[in-house]
Amino acid sequence: MSQRARIVAFAAVTFVVVATTTAYAVGAATSYRERHEASPSVEVADPGPEAATGPRIVFRHTGVDGEYGLVATVPLDDPGGPRSFTDVACDRVDATATAASCLRIERGVVTAYSLTEYTSDWTKLQQVAVPGIPSRTRLSPDGTEVATTTFVSGHTYMQVGFSTATEIRDVGGDGHGNLEKFDLVIHGRSVEPRDRNIWGVTFADDDTFYATVGTGGETYLVKGDLAARTLTSVADHVECPSLSPDGTRIGFKQQSERDGRTWWTPAVLDLATGDRTVLAGETRNVDDQVEWLDDDTLLYGVPRDDEPGVSDVWELDTRPAAKPALLIEQASSPAVVR
Repeated sequence: MSQRARIVAFAAVTFVVVATTTAYAVGAATSYRERHEASPSVEVADPGPEAATGPRIVFRHTGVDGEYGLVATVPLDDPGGPRSFTDVACDRVDATATAASCLRIERGVVTAYSLTEYTSDWTKLQQVAVPGIPSRTRLSPDGTEVATTTFVSGHTYMQVGFSTATEIRDVGGDGHGNLEKFDLVIHGRSVEPRDRNIWGVTFADDDTFYATVGTGGETYLVKGDLAARTLTSVADHVECPSLSPDGTRIGFKQQSERDGRTWWTPAVLDLATGDRTVLAGETRNVDDQVEWLDDDTLLYGVPRDDEPGVSDVWELDTRPAAKPALLIEQASSPAVVR
């Protein structure tokens, strides 16, 4: 074959490769756009744009469609029924009867992270910057205080050397600072470890809260006093606590090792007796801060293995032998408004 013939042949092959690659890219982009512009595959309440009122479950919609990431609600007495969508997009959400909190990744030329506080009807109160990737947010029962946990290095609790920033703010007002600045008492002794990490706040009222403190390779459930700016340990090996509605128990994730990696199973701690129950009927890895549906049932999100970005909310009774059941499909970050 002559040099000219080889050049012509090479050009033809290159054209085919480029054309094929371009067609694939265009097709993939079109498929992606079509999926994310599609109508939800779940039933939508009428009228769709209005957020539900009354007792309800608030959550982040995770269906791969035009409503992906938006906050949605379902009636508390019909969690599997039609959902109402707001026009608010969040990466993590919490809500009470009077307020709502929304942690969000602000994507742009420079990625930023924010907390936006809302009234119960999703009227914006204020937006403030947070120092890292959204992880957890919780409101006090009366909606006057809001807590946030963000990752400031690393993206997961399973990553060695992860670091968090956990802060509490007055809703619509000023902040109380990073909880790492609070006085820490572990097993009755005041300590000042340089490696302390704090995450997963849950409120008893507008002054008293619980959280996890990690230091020296151990984790502790601490009871916080916002006015006194103190954190005092009450139990060991408790992560991402959630206080039951009656204030008697803490739902949390119990850490173990499985196949050489960190694994978490839902568990419950009785605050009066110290007894803990690991809910082994849930065999999947549950890396979430659980929510209480009622005094005997936990809620949490579980990602789907076969659909990236899609998760579902499951319910689990606190009896030791209970098995999980699907409660809300295409959902994460549930918050129960009673």
